[in-house]
Amino acid sequence: MALSEDQPDEPSQESTAAAASLQARQRRKIAQLEEKLEVLEAGRATKERQSNYYMAQGRAIRRVISLFDNVEDLVTENDRRYDLNDDEENYYRLQVGYVALTHTLPWFHKKGTDMDYDEFVHMMKMLRQGADSARGDDTSKLKTLVSEWINHEFKPDQPIDPDDKHSRGFNNDVCGGLLCPAEIDWNNPVVKAGIRNRSEGYIVTDMSFPTFLYDKYTANPDDLEEGLFKGKILLQGYKAVFTSPSSAKDIDGDGDGADVIRNNRSAKRSSAGVKVKKHVRFALSSVTSWRSVDGDFDYIQFWRTIVDFFEKPPGREAQRRVDKLLEWWTRKVFGSRYRDELSSTAKANMSVNALARQRAQRDDAAFDSP
Repeated sequence: MALSEDQPDEPSQESTAAAASLQARQRRKIAQLEEKLEVLEAGRATKERQSNYYMAQGRAIRRVISLFDNVEDLVTENDRRYDLNDDEENYYRLQVGYVALTHTLPWFHKKGTDMDYDEFVHMMKMLRQGADSARGDDTSKLKTLVSEWINHEFKPDQPIDPDDKHSRGFNNDVCGGLLCPAEIDWNNPVVKAGIRNRSEGYIVTDMSFPTFLYDKYTANPDDLEEGLFKGKILLQGYKAVFTSPSSAKDIDGDGDGADVIRNNRSAKRSSAGVKVKKHVRFALSSVTSWRSVDGDFDYIQFWRTIVDFFEKPPGREAQRRVDKLLEWWTRKVFGSRYRDELSSTAKANMSVNALARQRAQRDDAAFDSP
């Protein structure tokens, strides 16, 4: 039977095989692309996890390592010391900061040594971002909390607006009194006017300790160390940052934790509120955005002065007073441990030991019974 002229020709075996081969190649290419995409997505997810980890770890840098120095500067100084012997003061600070960095982030030195340069640069960038974001978060937190504490304690006629920094600073009687240099009396109208007008003899600089650093916000001119670094609002600021905002509401008694900061350099810095002092002062001021120099007040030098107070006492008696102050901070923030003071008799009568003793006695009695 003859085929109709209008009926199409069936594809040859060669063309069918060619089409099948093309489809197979396309499927392989799609599979390869999907595999590459999965690898890229996995790599991106891994890098994102690493970035988040570095940023989280970096939040400790501004709190317990170095308030102003960059991590890169600390590493550079450590590298430099392998080749040079230089004890210049600024370099000493950087080296001490690097030691604190490796103590706080024990993985940092080995990981930084093993990774390639691009990965190292990325790690440093993420650590820096974490450090700076923590400082920003703490500044913002205390901006609100400090206003609440002042309104609650001093009950000013015009309460401080938690969102308005312009109502603070020396133009505000309460904030001005807390910021006033400890060696002069804010209640003296001449002093108050002189500070507000920035008159000669009343310029407020980092060379004066603000009144808020003192216990009961009062300094003894004949003994300026008495009550220093025991200010209530300072302790509240520390607890709000390092424990929790709710813990800052109750500071009259001792804390409820363990002594975890003795003989730890980086924690000693934070225990004395070195970082928080700067944040509390900024929260009391009328400055709306953070900067290291506020008029005549240099925050970096202020920070260094406080660090030196704790780390460079002039003699053994001064060191003893520093240790006593740190013990006070440990007790106020973390509480005291009395477990080691328990007598053997007291421990033996506690239920855990008493139960162990009773069980052993019952086993002995059962073994001896006929």
